[in-house]
Amino acid sequence: MSPHDQSSDFVKLLSLEPHPEGGYYKQTYKSEEQYTQAMLPARYKGPRSTSTAIEFLLNKGDYSTFHRLQSDELWHFYAGGPLKLYVLMPDGQLIIHLLGNDPHQGQVFQALAPRGSWFAAEPAVGSEYSLVGCTVSPGFDFEDFEIGSRSALLAAFPQHAEIITHLTRKP
Repeated sequence: MSPHDQSSDFVKLLSLEPHPEGGYYKQTYKSEEQYTQAMLPARYKGPRSTSTAIEFLLNKGDYSTFHRLQSDELWHFYAGGPLKLYVLMPDGQLIIHLLGNDPHQGQVFQALAPRGSWFAAEPAVGSEYSLVGCTVSPGFDFEDFEIGSRSALLAAFPQHAEIITHLTRKP
């Protein structure tokens, strides 16, 4: 089976749907337990599940646009080729993680996008697709999800203009 066929097979087999940030996803876990509003920092506007998880697939040529969350997001590598995860910290530091299954080549199985950081992802050069998982705690809620605008990110982080321009869709 070709890598393209494997990717299409995963989309069908896992019932993945298009994600607003790019790629395909499916929520696979949402904790029944919740943090109440009173238990959470003020940045949350309501109760949240204690944790959520998704399966997420990006094909060659596609990307997860720069976005940020109010919670930490832990990325896990599953299948396909390596994935580059770009994490832009509030202080302007850019961290690039290479998720994959070959630690001898500098690849990691897991990488963190800390709350408040801007992050984006794309399959690494030579990868036809990347299948990963993302775990968020407190749990993901679209109310806590913000897609970055190119103009605002360029104004805040001009030193990273090339990567911001490459990995944003919203002007």
